[in-house]
Amino acid sequence: MNRRELRKVDLALLVCFESMMLDRNVTRVAKKFCVGQSTISSSLNRLRSIFNDPLFIRVGHAMEPTARAYELAKFLTPGLDAMSKALRLAEAFQPQTSDRVFRLGLTDDVEFSLLPRLIKQLRAEAPEVTLIIQHADYRRLPAQLISGDISIGVCQTRELPANAKRKTLRHFQYRVLCDQHDATALDLDEYCARPHVVVSQSANTVSYLDKFLAEQGRKRQVVLSVPRYSSLPAIIENSNLIATIPDFAAESITQVFALKHKPPPFMIPGGSLSLSWLSNNDNDAGEQWLRERVVSHMEEASAETAIKATPTLYLPLPAGRVNSHVQ
Repeated sequence: MNRRELRKVDLALLVCFESMMLDRNVTRVAKKFCVGQSTISSSLNRLRSIFNDPLFIRVGHAMEPTARAYELAKFLTPGLDAMSKALRLAEAFQPQTSDRVFRLGLTDDVEFSLLPRLIKQLRAEAPEVTLIIQHADYRRLPAQLISGDISIGVCQTRELPANAKRKTLRHFQYRVLCDQHDATALDLDEYCARPHVVVSQSANTVSYLDKFLAEQGRKRQVVLSVPRYSSLPAIIENSNLIATIPDFAAESITQVFALKHKPPPFMIPGGSLSLSWLSNNDNDAGEQWLRERVVSHMEEASAETAIKATPTLYLPLPAGRVNSHVQ
């Protein structure tokens, strides 16, 4: 097929092909594009006709790519990336009038503690923008960035895709959350004897904290595991339950609810939150704007002071290099 014949190919079909290579599921691709399954099925039929190959074959609940599909992906994915970058170079981003959709991945503690301030500023600056939040953690983040399910992730990180960038937002320590009337001195014996609540997306009751205790020949009593931080205040208030959580989450909770936090009675290594994104979004003016706002509200030095919202036109400029839990 020469370049003149390219005009016969619908670009949306190639985008559909790329999404099928990533998700291997018609239903998920349809949801991603906000269309019906029949639309995706029709696109697949057209692709099969163009490339004279089944491309995807149903195996169980998945649609597995054929050898030809893998071969095509090697050429199409870089081509789509290049076209996307070229189109973004011509775009300006006006927060006041934009109706873009941004997808942000957050851990539950970040969502509960740091997201509300960010939302207030985004609503003031860009009232028509839509923000979709997905749960992210160090395990899910690489696949979420590569698939395009999110463009920005804020969480603890380990391995990232080769073309990913990362900026450390803040370091944190752990605090022990308890009822505000709790006057008991929290030594190691008391810590191990008290009933604990843990927050775990995977329904675990054991974490690396228990490993540190085990090294000292100690064990705590976990009586409850919940999936979200938002349930902690009602559970701990007026009880003898305690929870060991990041300091920024503890501070956020105690500002609103009748709880307080104490230092743990043994050394727990702290952690850090990072902002992660793929380098192919560097020149996207809208993504630049969102990253700046995330940094302004979630970075350690700026945690209590939000940038004043001012009308701004974000032009697509080359992006400079940015410095790069169960409890």
